[in-house]
Amino acid sequence: MKGGWAEDAALRFLLAKGYRLRARRRRTPYGEIDLWMEDRGTPVFVEVKQRASERFGGPLEALIPAKLRRIKKSALFLLGRDDLPFRVEAVLVYGGPARHRIEHRVLELL
Repeated sequence: MKGGWAEDAALRFLLAKGYRLRARRRRTPYGEIDLWMEDRGTPVFVEVKQRASERFGGPLEALIPAKLRRIKKSALFLLGRDDLPFRVEAVLVYGGPARHRIEHRVLELL
């Protein structure tokens, strides 16, 4: 997996913030959830996006509305019910394995 290092870095970042890992690379009929985490009892579905350079746009620009809809549908599928609160977040990784920076964003509170 080409971007596996970025997902590893994102996971370490979130664990250091106190999040707990529930599952990694979880497939659903609607797509894949990169990281299914939990933050103080709240399920958090995390999309990890990495870009070596911003020449063709940064990782945030890759999170188009259709992608967010698939993440939300996948989250509801994994939760098995639609009355639980959850968050959709992104960990944006700029750079390469040797030198990078991480930005963390809450995309939606549901």
